[in-house]
Formats: sequence, structure tokens, C-alpha cells
Amino acid sequence: MIHVASLLHDDVLDDADTRRGVPSLNYCVGNKLSVLAGDFLLSRALVALASLKNTEVLTLLATVVEHLVTGEIMQMSNASEEICSMDRYMKKTFYKTASLIANCCKAIALLADRETEVATLAYNYGRNLGLAFQLIDDILDFTGTSASLGKGSLSDIRHGIITAPMLFAIEEFPQLKEVINRGFDNPANVDLALEYLGNSRGIQRATELAIEHANLAATAIDALPQSEDDNVRISRRALVELTHIVITRTK
Repeated sequence: MIHVASLLHDDVLDDADTRRGVPSLNYCVGNKLSVLAGDFLLSRALVALASLKNTEVLTLLATVVEHLVTGEIMQMSNASEEICSMDRYMKKTFYKTASLIANCCKAIALLADRETEVATLAYNYGRNLGLAFQLIDDILDFTGTSASLGKGSLSDIRHGIITAPMLFAIEEFPQLKEVINRGFDNPANVDLALEYLGNSRGIQRATELAIEHANLAATAIDALPQSEDDNVRISRRALVELTHIVITRTK
């Protein structure tokens, strides 16, 4: 519910017409009702969390909501030094995507009364899975089609959002930063930025970084205490398989 609420709010902020190939809620009923729907889902999620009567888990998920807002505010920055910083990009990516997965994984371990080491491994799994997922999502914005992604291709760059592929391209072609500073209201600047990206290893390096985080997520699962329970083994294989699915998906 927290995730869906954040998507409803995101679509309003991004003026999105579609979400995964279908009309977005804000397009169908307007921004006001869409924001209220997101608020309603968020409130129901908090009520459900409160019913668990676990203050540590409640704190974790409240922190997630704080991170979602912080990440969105960071994304709205127009300062050149900020939008072209890889460190800031990774921090924003954690706040907007990975924090929810990481803290939910940790919450499950806490609710199962597992030791601190297991909770930490669960957190690390979710964090790295989330980072890998978002890196691939940002790559697909350049390489996917609107049909497969359910959104217009090049959505991020047209909104002035600079992601990992372009940030790696800047390292090879510093002059690309000047193009970014001019903004992308002019289609010619978009075309020029894409030309720089195409001549760089930006897509490849972003993919390699996603694979690195996916491997770290799989390592966290492998480090969990051994078990002879067949259901546990099946579940662990599924979690590791998920790391492969994340980096090989096409939509």
C-alpha cells in the first residue's frame, strides 16, 4: 500500500498520463482525487502497521515514508552540481526505491524474532535488490520502448532527471554537462545528450553496477544461517532467482 501510494503521488508530480501501459489515476480522475487516494492508502498502511504492536517495525516503515518524500525532493533539484553527482543519485535512488524494500525485508526478520545478524542480512538483500532494480529501470528508460515500459521512452531525461547511464557518460564526455545545464526543453539538446550517451560506455557501466548490487543481494541470502527445511531452501532459491530477474528484465 505504501508503494502504490507513492506511485499515485509520483504520477501527479510527473504529470504522467499512463502507468505500466494503462491510463494513470490522475489522468482518469484528476490530481486532487489521485492525491487523496494515495493519502488514503498511506493511512490504511499505517493503521495496519500499528495493529502489529511492534514499535521497531512501525519506526522502520515510518522512516521509509520519510525517505520517499526526501528522495522526491532531491529529484526536484535543478542545481547542476547536484543533478550531475553520482553519489547524490545513489542516495536519492536508495531513498526513492531501495529503502522501502530494505526496511520491509528487515521488518519481516524482526517480526519473525530473528537475531540481529539475520535482520541485517535481510536489510542488505532488500537494499541491493532495490538499487539494482532502479538502475535497470533507469537503463530501460533509454533502451526500452513505450509499449514495454508502459511510459514514454526517454521519460526521465525529458523531465530533466539525470540517471546513472548519463552520469557515467559525463565522466567520459565532460562537455555533456554543458548540454544538461542548458536543459531539455529544446529537443536538439535531448538529441545531443543521447548522441554523447551512445558514444560512451554509460549504459554498459550502469548495467555492470546493477549486476554488482544484484550479486551483493544474492550474497546476503547465501550468508543466512543454514537450514535443512525444504521450504526454506525453495524460498532462498526464489530470492536469489529474483536478483537475476531484476537485472535481465526488459520492462
